[in-house]
Amino acid sequence: MAALLACLLKHTLPYLNLAIVKASEATFSSSLSSTGDRINGLKNLYDNIDDLLVLPHVQHIISQEKLVDRLLDGYISLLDGCTSAKDLVSQTKQDLQELLSSLRRKDMNGTQCYLTSRRKSKKMIQKSLKDLRSFTSKQNVLSLEKDGETVALVCMLKEAESVTVTMIESLLSYVMGTKVQSRRSGWSLVSKLMHSKKLSNQSEDADLNEFKKVDSFLQLSQENEELMNHLKEMDSSIQILEEDLECLFRHLIKIRVFLLNSLNH
Repeated sequence: MAALLACLLKHTLPYLNLAIVKASEATFSSSLSSTGDRINGLKNLYDNIDDLLVLPHVQHIISQEKLVDRLLDGYISLLDGCTSAKDLVSQTKQDLQELLSSLRRKDMNGTQCYLTSRRKSKKMIQKSLKDLRSFTSKQNVLSLEKDGETVALVCMLKEAESVTVTMIESLLSYVMGTKVQSRRSGWSLVSKLMHSKKLSNQSEDADLNEFKKVDSFLQLSQENEELMNHLKEMDSSIQILEEDLECLFRHLIKIRVFLLNSLNH
């Protein structure tokens, strides 16, 4: 069983490394679709983690009470963050749909309603980001005087947790129309090079933020047809993004249930 665990860890770690690189890319997200792609990119990682967690040998390792408590705290907070992101994305989609409907009806009150709701959403996003940053600052490396398998397994779960926080934070910042600067100290050399390469394009990417485009359209009172086409495209992208978040949410629920069951046995 130990050999099987080592084999699965070996196959899971590449997905984790890929997710870390994608998380670094996420700080420079240039569109809703690319943001969704990166969140969806976590699926392979969590699929492999799910395969690991069903192994009796892994369940025995994680059954240590202190270990479960520490892991559970992190994933419960992560689940809260994902739930907030889901709710905010859904509310944003509804606001954009209502704005589109008002433009079709040529109802000018709809613009003011959207801007009011947008301000409220930004405040909620700021609160969620504050909570995520607070959670990140409280993350501690588990001190383990254990065998190599235990250390590898726990480090993988904590790193998956960390990279998922980065993804959610990036998403919320993008919806708010800002960029999140990564605080990860464990970036690979590849990630750092990507960071340097894309730094020069930050101002250019910022202009491509779909939400900032809507704000600009409304402020400049540009033609409704162009704005409506933009809103339709956003609606399709947000729908896919919602599905990706729901998939991530289900994975996090599964890990939480596993950890709770481990604690109760």
